Amino acid sequence: MLFDGFPVTGFGLVVIVLLVFAVLALLSAIKIVPQGYNFTIENFGKYTRTLTPGLNLIVPFVERVGHKMNMMEQVLDVPTQEVITRDNASVAADGVAFYQILDAAAAAYEVSGLKNAILNLVMTNLRSVMGSMDLDDLLSNRDAISERILRVVDQAAHSWGIKITRIEIKDINPPANLVESMGRQMMAEREKRAEILEAEGARAAKILRAEGEKQSQILEAEGKREAAYREAEARERLAEAEATATRLVSEAIAAGDVQAINYFVAQKYTEALAKIASAPNQRVVLMPLEASSLIGAIGGIAEIARSSFPEAQAPGTTAPPAAATRRHPAGVPTVGERA
Repeated sequence: MLFDGFPVTGFGLVVIVLLVFAVLALLSAIKIVPQGYNFTIENFGKYTRTLTPGLNLIVPFVERVGHKMNMMEQVLDVPTQEVITRDNASVAADGVAFYQILDAAAAAYEVSGLKNAILNLVMTNLRSVMGSMDLDDLLSNRDAISERILRVVDQAAHSWGIKITRIEIKDINPPANLVESMGRQMMAEREKRAEILEAEGARAAKILRAEGEKQSQILEAEGKREAAYREAEARERLAEAEATATRLVSEAIAAGDVQAINYFVAQKYTEALAKIASAPNQRVVLMPLEASSLIGAIGGIAEIARSSFPEAQAPGTTAPPAAATRRHPAGVPTVGERA
């Protein structure tokens, strides 16, 4: 028998067959596991061990690789589900689940169809959790829904050697008519809030305005009270002064001083004339009085001053003699003309 131009005997053929068998056995005994994967090893169909990433050796023709398990975190898309909420609203929801295999042997031999099992578990709990909530809570509590589903699914998948890391709700789509009704409700709620805020603003403005008016009235009343107090004090002092003047005049009259009467009457007469002349509704004053009466009263005041202050007379002059008094037709005593 010739092999590549060389004669081959029966022994040589056996050697070649043995060499080929040895190479095949060596190749089948070497297993290289890539990073992120674990291989399960079966001995005549029974699980014996798990190969980790790197170079591994197995017993050829006795052991074989059972399952190649991906140990990296994986994403599972959850299809759209029709859910009836607790308040009988129909919504469509979908999501996404993230999981990771922690135990390759459990994931390979504890469940058949790992991805399908996880998917159905997530879908079932998604409908259960969302169906137990009202629509308003459903739309505003996505994080709470994801947390509840994650807790239930992770606990159920623990015996499979699976860790459910996250479950996220992507979309929750109510029917179009329900969305329109929600829009009208939101608009009405916003208008209500706007009216409430406007009413509160008007109320606060009225309160502040009333407080301002109150403070203004209080300050005005305090000012009037202070003015009345000062005016009363002034009148009191004026009355005291008039009382003192009247008392002094009365004492002078009691002592027989006729000039005091002259002074008192002249003062009141002059004040009355001043009030008549300063009246705002009078432009021309007709006085049916004799001018000599006022002049005589002024002359009486001058005589009183001279008699009270004799040292004020000029040197070399003597006091004029007392003039005889006469009764004015009006009844006011006057002093005669001086010499």
